[in-house]
Amino acid sequence: MSALAHRIVEESTAAGFAGPAGARRRAAAAALGSVGLPTSRDENWKYASLRPLERQNFTPAPRGVTITAAVLPAPITGFARYVFVDGHFAPALSAAPGAGFAALAAAETPPAAAAAVGGDARFALLNAAFAQDGAQLKLGRGENARAEVVFVAASEAAVGASYPRLEIELAEGAQLELIERHLGAGEVAAFVNSALTVQLDRGAQLRHTRLQDLPARALSFDTLSAELHDGSAYRLLGVATGAQSARSTLLARLAGEGAGIDMALAALGEAAQVQDAYARIEHVARNTRTEQLFRGIAADRARVAFNGKVVVDAGAAGTDSRQSLRGLLAGSQAEIDVRPQLEIYTDDVRCSHGATAGKLDDAMLFYLLSRGLEPATAQRLLKWAFLADAFARIEIPDLRRQIEARLAGALHDGALKELL
Repeated sequence: MSALAHRIVEESTAAGFAGPAGARRRAAAAALGSVGLPTSRDENWKYASLRPLERQNFTPAPRGVTITAAVLPAPITGFARYVFVDGHFAPALSAAPGAGFAALAAAETPPAAAAAVGGDARFALLNAAFAQDGAQLKLGRGENARAEVVFVAASEAAVGASYPRLEIELAEGAQLELIERHLGAGEVAAFVNSALTVQLDRGAQLRHTRLQDLPARALSFDTLSAELHDGSAYRLLGVATGAQSARSTLLARLAGEGAGIDMALAALGEAAQVQDAYARIEHVARNTRTEQLFRGIAADRARVAFNGKVVVDAGAAGTDSRQSLRGLLAGSQAEIDVRPQLEIYTDDVRCSHGATAGKLDDAMLFYLLSRGLEPATAQRLLKWAFLADAFARIEIPDLRRQIEARLAGALHDGALKELL
């Protein structure tokens, strides 16, 4: 057991979790102690910022930290909002529980340990070992719901860590439209380790928007694990602009015939930010479908990385998989790393992938300059157009305006922000 893993087990023991939930958390800590956290020597983690973990306090932040509604973005019409502060449910800022929602602590349901214990899911075990609360959205057969879950990091890492948790279960034919936000209360140097599990039964549909806008000094790790059954559909849009260093791990298993996942991700890095993502999609059943799109911009000295792996098992004949990964360098010291991977064990497939990384199009920049635009304005317009493939898919008008305003702010385009 490594020194770091040993310390995590000790901190879990010292936290004194009791009852059935405590037993499950101790089991998760023990499992993590056996496999340890990833290091830069692990191939899928070489771009993530892992060194700060050696100094990290893993004990959960205390319950009872209060924030005001002014910290939160404007609510989206038609969506029930549920707010968590440092991983703990905040009823005063939330809608009355409904539409399949339950706070895990209130329901006395302990967080489930990660189903996969391999190298790419180990931070999910860390979450299972320490998370004390979380949101559960469980819809019955044919039910429909719209929900917004907001996770706010309010405590400094020295005080305690934030462990957001979200568990989604959709029964046959159920439909859920979900907005998931991660943000901060002020410029706290928070440590955030979130975990999300998704289970979609036959014909279920999930439309999911994830927004990571944590404070500039935060350290963030998140793990999303999804399993899709016959004819289910998962549409995922993710936008990452915050944190000093953020790593997102997405693990999806298409276990039922005709299941499909449509994933569009955008990441912006500036100054010395690190935005790293790894997505592994495993096609197990016949006639499954994947579309994977990534757009990333790295400015100044930032590093933006995306590693997308698609595995087609021998029994997954008829698979249709497409990858489009593009990165834009907007700084002399910036770094973009995009890596598509295909691992195919059957001949009856349609799989394509493409990856590019480069600078702004000089011909387009010259064209805009020749029309009288200032150089900075022309560059921002080209960056905006580069990201359009991702956020153009947003169908909720209020949410789209919020995301566009945030992206305009990240691109330092005050004039465009005023127009939105």
